[in-house]
Amino acid sequence: MQVILLQRIGRLGQMGDTVTVKNGYARNFLLPQGKALRATETNRKRFEKDRVQLEAQNLEHKKEAAGVAAKLNEQIFVAIRQASDSGHLYGSVSSRDIADIVTQAGTSIARHQAQLDRAIKTLGLHPVRIMLHPEVIVSVSINVARSEEEAKRQARGEDVTGQDDDMEGEDSMAAGEVFEEKEQAQQAEGELEAETEDETQEASAQDSQEDKSDAAEDTSAKDGADEELAGKGD
Repeated sequence: MQVILLQRIGRLGQMGDTVTVKNGYARNFLLPQGKALRATETNRKRFEKDRVQLEAQNLEHKKEAAGVAAKLNEQIFVAIRQASDSGHLYGSVSSRDIADIVTQAGTSIARHQAQLDRAIKTLGLHPVRIMLHPEVIVSVSINVARSEEEAKRQARGEDVTGQDDDMEGEDSMAAGEVFEEKEQAQQAEGELEAETEDETQEASAQDSQEDKSDAAEDTSAKDGADEELAGKGD
């Protein structure tokens, strides 16, 4: 569909340009919001007649938008959401949510003015462009956190999702300590077994020596008895 732009529209063109757009985009956005007219001969004549007035209105709107931009630019808005320990949201923050948050803070904007490539699905500070006027765009930050306190920490530059890494580090240290203790226990057990074996061998050797001594004494006693008997026989 061909339309006549009544104001500057992004990459489409400037006020007064005749451009070709998709039917759905024209019917659902450009035409109902008064941003364009169907490119007919009647509408062309109407635009040329009202052009000076439209340009004056555009300048006035641009001036108003610039005033709002001076107060809104670089502001940070907090969005409280539930999320996992890894920082992934149970849901998302959409352009409609951002429009509501900014409006509640005192600056009324529509959903289409919050320009997001995709919905926000993680904790953290996310830059978002707000189009106050086709020629006036500001940048704000959406601080997505699980609580107001967490939002303050993120604003100070802290990583609120780093706790899991710390816990993993502690778990690794604990596992290492257990492993080290286990090694030490195994080493001590081995030393004890070796010591016990040495004592056993020493005791066995001592018993063997005592057995030899007893045997020698028995032999000596037997020889003495035999000599005594032989003397009596003589």
